Amino acid sequence: MKPIGYRTSFVISLSFYQMFAAYHRVLTKRPILIQSLSTAVLFGAGDVIAQQFVEKQGWDRHDLTRTFRMTAFGGVFAGPALSNWYRFIDRKVTTKNAFQGLATKVVLDQFIFAPFFIAAFFTGQGIFEGKSLQEIKDKLSSGYTTALIGNYKIWPAVQVVNFYFTPLNYRLMVTNVVALGWNAYLSTVNQRSSH
Repeated sequence: MKPIGYRTSFVISLSFYQMFAAYHRVLTKRPILIQSLSTAVLFGAGDVIAQQFVEKQGWDRHDLTRTFRMTAFGGVFAGPALSNWYRFIDRKVTTKNAFQGLATKVVLDQFIFAPFFIAAFFTGQGIFEGKSLQEIKDKLSSGYTTALIGNYKIWPAVQVVNFYFTPLNYRLMVTNVVALGWNAYLSTVNQRSSH
């Protein structure tokens, strides 16, 4: 097998640049739509990771309905909610002290939005699964605290970096990339809370 040459690397780099430029153009024109579609894809991918690599179900036992539920939640709820949340928090938290602004954004994100989002996740999955109100309450009591504790182990540090370094339109993409693993975790916790 021949090693990749300079021309091939250049073409790959150019193609990546062209894809990024195209993504940037559509993101600038339709940020909430594009962020919602990206979130849908990555929520679905997180469930595939959960089923195939965490739970090791195998492709013959892969639950496509479960993957669809995660994808739908990502596109219909998570994408729009997170996109609008990041815009809201950027508008409302304005301060001359950069550290104070960063700390305020992370605290609001983790102590206002995260608890709400995790509750919405388990509730939404319960609704998509056709669960009764009592079954949804049971799902919340079984999975919510575990997921919230898991959230606090990962997301505060991610959000410090995200709010400090990442431009507003790209924050959700950073969140989504990190969330591949997080969504796999949430999908697994949700599945366990259903039994």
